Amino acid sequence: MHIIWDWNGTLFDDLHVVVESVNASLAAVGSAVQIDDEGYRDHYRRPVRDFYDVLLQRPVTDSEWKKINTVFHDVYFENIDQAGPNAEAHAAIAEGQSRRLTQSILSMWTHTLLEPTVSRHGLADAMLAVQGSTDGEGAIKAALLTDHLHRLSLGARAKVVMVGDTFDDAHAAVTAGVGAVFYDGGSHHRHALEATGVPVADTLCHAIDLAEAL
Repeated sequence: MHIIWDWNGTLFDDLHVVVESVNASLAAVGSAVQIDDEGYRDHYRRPVRDFYDVLLQRPVTDSEWKKINTVFHDVYFENIDQAGPNAEAHAAIAEGQSRRLTQSILSMWTHTLLEPTVSRHGLADAMLAVQGSTDGEGAIKAALLTDHLHRLSLGARAKVVMVGDTFDDAHAAVTAGVGAVFYDGGSHHRHALEATGVPVADTLCHAIDLAEAL
């Protein structure tokens, strides 16, 4: 079996930095709206511009969207050292290796930033591939997953499961014809994840158990 791990919100625990960055970007366009982790989970959706439409309770203008993007990424990268791997990330990956599973990482995060970050935290060597987006804000995870599977060349009979924290991860998996498991610890509330019918894991190691049971 092969597990494809999502990065942000799954293997990488960065929600607090994301929320701080969202709040800074809202302030940058003159909004008094501020959210916490629960507020983020209440409203998060893709495309991300729709998420800001909901928070601002009006459509984001093109000029505001440009500023939001700039401020969000500036604040995120200024504070990225406050984020790190999920406390269970190393143990889960080691557990996968002990079960003779192959693993890779697929993320919507920019590839040129993802790859060195994964390496810096000592997670790259266990992966067959580490792949991020090269298409900027227009990237679609389903298309990225299809490309990732092509690059992996696992064979038509290989069992593959995507583990992630967002609806996009499950949608991408269904589109690509592979299994899906949600990790409850990222961008959405557990009840929302469960409502999709996709198995929901409490921990990353639990996600491996659920993936094997599919």
